[in-house]
Formats: sequence, C-alpha cells, structure tokens
Amino acid sequence: MKQILGYFLGFLIFIAGIPALMWCVAGMPAIADLPVGRIYLGIVLALIGLALSIWSIVYMKSVGKGNPFDAMGHEVAPRTKHLMTEGPYKISRNPMLSGTYIYYFGVLVALWNWWALLVFVVVVAIMSLQVRSEEKRLMADFGQEYLDYMKRTGRFITLK
Repeated sequence: MKQILGYFLGFLIFIAGIPALMWCVAGMPAIADLPVGRIYLGIVLALIGLALSIWSIVYMKSVGKGNPFDAMGHEVAPRTKHLMTEGPYKISRNPMLSGTYIYYFGVLVALWNWWALLVFVVVVAIMSLQVRSEEKRLMADFGQEYLDYMKRTGRFITLK
C-alpha cells in the first residue's frame, strides 16, 4: 500500500502538478495559441523524458525490488536491497529525475514563458537538494560500491 501511495503521489506532484503549475504561471495559454513547432518539440522532449523515467521506475521495481526515492530522508516506498548500476542507471545515477527534467524542459519549450522557466529553475534547485540527501543515504547504505559507481556514472548523465 505504501508503494502504491508513493507512486500515486509522485504522479500527482511530478507528472501532473508541476507542469500544471508551469502552465498556470504562463497564463494558461490555449494550445491553439502556441506555435506548432514548439508544441511538437515540447511533446517529443516530454515523451523522451517520460520514457526514461518510466524505464527507470520499472527497472528499479523489477530488478531492484524497491525504489530509491526518499522524501528528504523519509522513506516513501521500499528501498532497494542492492545498488542499481545497470539499465538506465548505467547512463545516470538519477535517471528518473533526469527523465523528469527532460519532461519539464519539453513543457517549458512548448510554453516558452519566463514564469514557467522560473518554476523549472526552482524545481531543479529543490530536487538538487533531494539528490544530495539521497546520495548521503546511498553512501551510508552501499559505501565503497557507491563511491566507485559515482566515479564512473554522472549524476544526471554520463558523458564518457
């Protein structure tokens, strides 16, 4: 039940809520009023981001038998028992969040608004704090194995 609640809250906040907030602060533009090219590019980026996030969640659930997400030190869903370093976690230590950022960037491209950009920047800043909190927990849980993983895999993307 706790896991279902965690995924449901994640959907409400990250998939629906933040893009809705971006749309609201952008003045709630009608889709018909936005340039077609920006809409298409925004949709492509959003779909790529969602695909990466969903792949990460499914991989974590099926292979890791849990979820790495803590809400500022509070367990939201069962934690994995071993460090995830393959699949999407081979290209990013935070592929769920990387996908979410790409998704939001797609929304931002479609809206093309300073206020939506401000929401994006604030969310990135807050989530960067969350990532640092998770990294401390992963360091405590996995020690040298996590240090080695950090050396070979980027926080959001691996450029090697």
